[in-house]
Amino acid sequence: MAAQKRAPTQGCPYMFKKILIANRGEIALRVIRTCREMGIRTVAVYSEIDRDSLPVRFADEAYLLGPAPARESYLNGDKIVAIAKKCGAQAIHPGYGFLSENSAFATLCRKNKIVFIGPTPETLQASGDKLAARELAKKVKVAAVPGIYSPLKDLTEARREAKKIGYPIILKARAGGGGKGMRRVDKESEMESAFRLATSEATQSFGDGSLYLEKYILGPHHVELQILGDRHGNIICLGERECSVQRRHQKIIEESPSPFITEATRRKMIKAAIQLAKAAKYAGAGTVEFLVDSKQNFYFLEINARLQVEHPVTEMVTGLDLVRAQIEIAAGKRLKTIIPPPLMGGDKGEGDHALECRIYAEDPNHDFLPSPGKITQVRSPEGPGVRVDSAIFQGCEISVYYDPMIAKLITWGKSREEAVRRMQRALREYQIVGVKTNIPFHEAVLAHPDFIKGKYDTGLVERNLSQLKRKINQGLEEIAKIAVEIHRKSSLLHGERSEGARSRWKTISLQEGLR
Repeated sequence: MAAQKRAPTQGCPYMFKKILIANRGEIALRVIRTCREMGIRTVAVYSEIDRDSLPVRFADEAYLLGPAPARESYLNGDKIVAIAKKCGAQAIHPGYGFLSENSAFATLCRKNKIVFIGPTPETLQASGDKLAARELAKKVKVAAVPGIYSPLKDLTEARREAKKIGYPIILKARAGGGGKGMRRVDKESEMESAFRLATSEATQSFGDGSLYLEKYILGPHHVELQILGDRHGNIICLGERECSVQRRHQKIIEESPSPFITEATRRKMIKAAIQLAKAAKYAGAGTVEFLVDSKQNFYFLEINARLQVEHPVTEMVTGLDLVRAQIEIAAGKRLKTIIPPPLMGGDKGEGDHALECRIYAEDPNHDFLPSPGKITQVRSPEGPGVRVDSAIFQGCEISVYYDPMIAKLITWGKSREEAVRRMQRALREYQIVGVKTNIPFHEAVLAHPDFIKGKYDTGLVERNLSQLKRKINQGLEEIAKIAVEIHRKSSLLHGERSEGARSRWKTISLQEGLR
């Protein structure tokens, strides 16, 4: 991995002694680990169902929020702030999702003299709000995806605006992220159902059911740029991530750098990203996201005013700890005191490449339905250039109440080929027993010729779904055949020739899978 020497510590008015993490799962554990390395005490908050989670075990203190539903726990901003005041936490790290882009929550923190580790409420209004971000792009003359600039009042307006723009369109949650509250609509007859489902999902995930719509661009590349801004007006860009391997608008594999965009396009996109971030007075970690067409024309999509799920990809190619950078920025440090000079100058290391596969508890053979249950065994991959961000353990329960992502597998290499081969090896080593996972699906995608060549767009999965599923089942079939042969030879060695003896391997349903 790229090794970067940290700039000397100076110019920081104060550093936090205690931080509350307003999140759960792997991101909460990720923040706790960085805080420990910085000598900062941590406070976990949890729902009733997360009582035995690793973040609760690892934090210095832990407080119950409420029942499992997010609206009664992780979206309860008033209670989170009350706990922070009670335990003396000076700052709150929101992670991603939940309240991470909620300007009202950031304002509540400010009113209670608690530092929100993220952009200011004003910046969240201008950038974290997807519609306000579109207005900002319009103001600074950065081309955006065609669409509306105010929230939809109702289904009637959605139908009217969709007819103006022309189908297909995509409905999006105003406060959204992570593919939540998004529905593609190809014709008017689909609008009512899509509108209802997107509204419901947005309300459940973000506490805000407001929607807007954009033209759905067929076959683009989804490319995002990682930005960091301090509270003194300085902005830098740490390169891009290609996020085009998606299923139902949800990113599942990300890599950096993009194998598609040219150096000339990269420079233009970096300029546009910094321009937008400066206009929003951006402070903290975030991403500026674009759709790029086959001719390298790019269109502003949104600003994610928070830490991204896929931030480890950038960490692996730069050697930075982005969570640490977030904390130091929130404490008042200037970028030049926390970012090594080469990165400040735009040099992130020649040849370095990283990938991330999001591991979900879901069943690829049954329309990727969530697969809740108890994890009975875990064996994580190891070796050079491999990283696993997860909060699962043997005996833990995967709940139906939250997003089914249970881990992130990240690999690094000195070239894209090395990083991809390392990921293929790591996926083969990864064993999670007790719930279904999409690990076999990742293996199938990484073996696809278009992915190997780096010639893919956001339609890769959709176009090849049947083929990818066949590859999964072929792999399971081969494993089952090997298992049967091993049992047969073992039986012969031990003299087990009875007609009545039955092999458990032979009775295993291939549809159940081995992961």
